[in-house]
Amino acid sequence: MTAPSPYSAGFACRCPRCGEGKVFDGYLTVRPACSACGLDLAFADSADGPAVIIMFIAGFAIIGGVLAVEMAYEPPFWVHLMIWLPLTVALCLALLRPMKGLAIALQYARDAGEGRLG
Repeated sequence: MTAPSPYSAGFACRCPRCGEGKVFDGYLTVRPACSACGLDLAFADSADGPAVIIMFIAGFAIIGGVLAVEMAYEPPFWVHLMIWLPLTVALCLALLRPMKGLAIALQYARDAGEGRLG
């Protein structure tokens, strides 16, 4: 059995070893082990990496949209809040789980762990 691509397994939130079992119990809670192959997922610590990447992606997309709407229509401030605040939250929440899954899959694929000397 060959390991799936870390990108396909990560974005699908599947086990990085078998590509079948789910990585998350809830929205962001990592399972203790894969239900399909038994891979111990204790190594999975994505820390703040996915959140930082999402801030860059969402920030670029939302600010670009805000500027385009402002230049074209010049709406009042409350219209910007009504449009962009929910879109920002939705975009960040939509990207968070797949990006965390990708970080876990890449950790497994690269055998990443805590710093080792020697």
